[in-house]
Amino acid sequence: MNSYFPNDLTNALQSQILLPVSLLIGFYISRISSLIAARILSWLLAIGGITAMHLYTIDQPAGFRMIAIIGITLFTMKTIVVCEVQQAKKIRLGFFQWIGFACFWVGMRPALFFKVPRSPRPDHLRFMRQGSRNIFIGLILIAVSRLTWDTTIIRYEPYKLFLVTCFLLPGISLTMHFGFFNLLTGVWRYLGADANMIFREPIKSRSLSEFWGKRWNLAFSEMTTLALYRPIRARWGTLPATLLAFLFSGLLHELAISLPVRSGYGLPLTYFAMHGAAMLVETQIPWIENAFSRKPVLGRIWTISWILLPLPILFHQPFLRQIVWPIIGIEL
Repeated sequence: MNSYFPNDLTNALQSQILLPVSLLIGFYISRISSLIAARILSWLLAIGGITAMHLYTIDQPAGFRMIAIIGITLFTMKTIVVCEVQQAKKIRLGFFQWIGFACFWVGMRPALFFKVPRSPRPDHLRFMRQGSRNIFIGLILIAVSRLTWDTTIIRYEPYKLFLVTCFLLPGISLTMHFGFFNLLTGVWRYLGADANMIFREPIKSRSLSEFWGKRWNLAFSEMTTLALYRPIRARWGTLPATLLAFLFSGLLHELAISLPVRSGYGLPLTYFAMHGAAMLVETQIPWIENAFSRKPVLGRIWTISWILLPLPILFHQPFLRQIVWPIIGIEL
């Protein structure tokens, strides 16, 4: 876990000041009445904040850098989304609603927080139970990944690392994506927000369009749609908007995966470019879309293959070595 602890505490604390500063600046940018001015300033805040965080943490361990860069990216992208939505829907979050939305929720629908707090929604305990169950299962898988590394039955290190990763990545995802995020959903539903699951049974996806648009990380798809896809589609059409949205997603994953380890540049971008092209194939060629509708199993095989087979391109070796494996104490 040394990858996640700063080696220069003073520098680390200075870098984290960027987070509340970006939140405060973002709140005031969101109050600007001109959409053009708010849009320009919000994008400048994102570019400047991410650049500053990168430079401030450049000598820190990769795990700490990843968390810091993801944090500043999330906070500043929230500003972009709020500026777009508030202009379109004529809503305006108060300061504490803005803090709740920006700091304590991963989704990208600020309208959910417009009248919070209010009466609890009756199903909030269901989300808490699901989250607790998934955290428990995820922690078991993480423990199994460590036991796999410690076993003497498999002696060839590459095979052992492959098995470790097969347990560890799903364990992390169940703990965070399907566990903690569901608990957070339950908390916000208790406070009256119409929050919902960010990850909605992705294994049931029958196409890449369904996977990326309706089931996997809806916070990310909401953000890309609001910040990039809709403004571009309104000006240049659906095809350029779709391709640029996937390239933008790839760029954001470069910030979260490649930039913290300062290696593997271009691989996450390639992964998302491939998915953008594959999604256009399935939506633009009628017989493929019809085949998936008639035989959903074909769509599931197509989707799972595209997700899993190129996964080493997304989660490249430097990222696994410096950020993922150190979670269970594997330092190589």
